[in-house]
Amino acid sequence: MTVADLIGSRAEIFAIRADSTVYDAARYLRDHRVRAVGVLDAEGGLVGVISQSDISDKVASENKCPAWMHVSEIMSTDLVTVTSDKSLHDCLRLMELHGIYHLVVVDTAGAHQGMLSVSDLLAVIAKDEKARADMLEAFVFERK
Repeated sequence: MTVADLIGSRAEIFAIRADSTVYDAARYLRDHRVRAVGVLDAEGGLVGVISQSDISDKVASENKCPAWMHVSEIMSTDLVTVTSDKSLHDCLRLMELHGIYHLVVVDTAGAHQGMLSVSDLLAVIAKDEKARADMLEAFVFERK
């Protein structure tokens, strides 16, 4: 299974502008029920990622005002990206290697195509393991 198989059916790509306030970013994450989004510059180019962790670690824990800070001040810029042809197994290895919970999905030109979270991968793995268990149970307990 590839990234395209998993996120290809998503209707919306979540992203926020770099000049948005951290307050607006926090509301955006909450309203869309996501933990991280791509950050785009004025021309729509991907320049970073902002996550709930960025907000809690760099704003809330430092007692800074999210209404006065811009996303560009706290976003992560050392991005780990994948293209839609990457296998989910490879994605999980990348997350483990870099100690991250999200991967940025880009097209071959580097344009933002969305995010892939560890939760997305775990849901696929759990579904696959359930199917294997069901198949094994059918084999073991097959009535003759």
